[in-house]
Amino acid sequence: MDQLSPHIVTNPTLNPYKRLLGVIFEVWPDVKDRLRWDLQPESRVSRKRMQAWRDRFHDKKAVILCNGPSLNKVDFDALAKSGVFTFGLNKINLLFDRTAFRPSCIVAVNQLVLEQNAGFYNETDIPLFIAHYAKNLVKMRENVHFIHSVFQRKFARDCSISVGQGATVTNVALQLAFHMGFSDVALVGCDHSFAEKGPANKTVTAGKVDHSHFDPNYFAGGVKWQLPDLLQSEVSYTIAREVFEAHGRRLVNASEGGKLEIFERTSLNEFLKR
Repeated sequence: MDQLSPHIVTNPTLNPYKRLLGVIFEVWPDVKDRLRWDLQPESRVSRKRMQAWRDRFHDKKAVILCNGPSLNKVDFDALAKSGVFTFGLNKINLLFDRTAFRPSCIVAVNQLVLEQNAGFYNETDIPLFIAHYAKNLVKMRENVHFIHSVFQRKFARDCSISVGQGATVTNVALQLAFHMGFSDVALVGCDHSFAEKGPANKTVTAGKVDHSHFDPNYFAGGVKWQLPDLLQSEVSYTIAREVFEAHGRRLVNASEGGKLEIFERTSLNEFLKR
């Protein structure tokens, strides 16, 4: 027999103490990081601010603007006129030279993105929901909400304590949308496909032109970025869909094209009109 079943090769004894230690070692990094964060004054302020956003938009619509090339197909004038709440992600500000549209808020959790875009984050008045480890990059002010994130496959319906990163900032935005009470949420620009190939989460050096995001300068000119983890993203999207459906809410993919088929497909125009 080339391979033995794990039920055959495991230790013959069942030791609950070993199991407990395994669980402790698994969760301890998140617990330690949370404890350290709770000692910071920014933690208490941000948590209070996050609680103020809870269910603020009960039964309303929201659109999450993802970073794929298909985002360039969106009619931003029509989106602005609709009055629908919008989540911009990461470097959405690279779009600002091309349109008067501005998102209702911006979400960013990746360390490299936060470092590269800190200048904009420190200048904008748009509400920011950014990872807690950016507190040394972005100054605390009225529009800044530091969110604590953990690397668990969990979906936070209340984001005032921690959120699960789920391998993509889009997943964080989905949790924030639920937290805020939105019952109907659409993704646009979520192509779920990248020109660059390689191991998930590997940090690489960008080339001269970025073909995987809505702007050719998104990751370009030798900056560092992390290759996507599409499989874990799909796991996170599936969990998000199940949570929304279980609470009578709806998630749809209004992107033009792309390879994400986990959510029901619709057009942005239909979503806005419904």
